[in-house]
Amino acid sequence: GRFHLFVFTAFLFFLLFLKVENKTKGKPQKQICQVVLDHFEKQYTTELGHTWTSVRDVLTYPLCWQYAILLNKFSQSSELENTLGVKGYHPAFQGPLPYLPALLKCYIRRTPGRFPAQKHQAGKLKEYYLLNAASLLPVLALEVKDGEDVLDLCAAPGGKSIAILQCAYPGQFHCNEYDDLRSRWLKQTIESFIPYPLINVITVSKLDGRQIGDLKPELYEKVLVDAPCSNDRSWLFSSDIQQAMLRLMQRKELPSLQFQLLSPRAETTDYAATLCGGLPVCTHGK
Repeated sequence: GRFHLFVFTAFLFFLLFLKVENKTKGKPQKQICQVVLDHFEKQYTTELGHTWTSVRDVLTYPLCWQYAILLNKFSQSSELENTLGVKGYHPAFQGPLPYLPALLKCYIRRTPGRFPAQKHQAGKLKEYYLLNAASLLPVLALEVKDGEDVLDLCAAPGGKSIAILQCAYPGQFHCNEYDDLRSRWLKQTIESFIPYPLINVITVSKLDGRQIGDLKPELYEKVLVDAPCSNDRSWLFSSDIQQAMLRLMQRKELPSLQFQLLSPRAETTDYAATLCGGLPVCTHGK
């Protein structure tokens, strides 16, 4: 009787201790998928040479991901900017740039680390968006001005769309995402950052990006294309080895899709594109 009760009580306290200890330690570390890493070692050692070592260090260290904080001008907080300053953050873009709207505020810091993400709450705007600072380069290259009609061709999860709206007020803003799940994610992002009535100028669609040029010829003055990429960093930490191997096979087909999406009617639009996770490729027509 009493002995068994004592053992049972001690066991409950032990479980409680483990639960509290796990909370203090935070989330468990992500595990690298060795099959994917081995594939990257073979491919990128050949393609990147000695620079692959530094690239691998970033890919295998999640604290280096989404390290920048893009402030939402529609939900400004001086307290947030003060907090960022105390934590060692500073503006990501300094010095003269051809295009840098005053209300586009993005912060980074030298030491790796992630700022806590804000959860989606219906009817409440978020104060900031976490992303890689390089993601803003094609947005700056596009130089969107008030009143221009803009297309974000592969828009999910929505970071570049949000950034564009920090820079200017488009006449029409078409955000397209072909994948159904990612399209819902895109809609949620827009709802979390953009207020009424500005949200009314935004159209979200699920069209095949390769067909939009024929469906809506000469409609847009600026087009942003964040072409689907291999998303190496996500698959490197895949817990499903079979799914990861399937993805490695599918990534061979990506260049063809990217080429089709990156074939704009440059004579009618200004065009900015990203490939391979943030490197800007820009062509300017007119």
